[in-house]
Amino acid sequence: MLTTTGAFSGFSVTDLTAATAFYRDKLGLKVTDTGGMGLQLDITGGAPVFVYEKADHVPATFTILNFEVADIDAAVDELVGSGIEMQKYGDYQDDKGIARGKAASQGPDIAWFLDPAGNILSVLCD
Repeated sequence: MLTTTGAFSGFSVTDLTAATAFYRDKLGLKVTDTGGMGLQLDITGGAPVFVYEKADHVPATFTILNFEVADIDAAVDELVGSGIEMQKYGDYQDDKGIARGKAASQGPDIAWFLDPAGNILSVLCD
């Protein structure tokens, strides 16, 4: 059995300066420079997330980071108000880009957006 003292997730970006501006200024997260290694994102209620720069970064084709919110409509409005474009992946999303899973008893309400490196993020409300 693996003996650990903690765990964290991580993902790459193309530009740490752009990532800092996005995660700190657009999303309002606490962003800490880890001394040239990358960034640490402190997310309420979760383990820290490590973000590192990678010259040949290729965004994943799936959601890498989900933000739980109390009110998905308010969260989407805040994101759009800060200049973030919601992503549309199908006609199952409404005009705001929200897939209303709760209404169809198929999971949480969820909406997706991208960081500057093209990583897929979401807000969801259970």
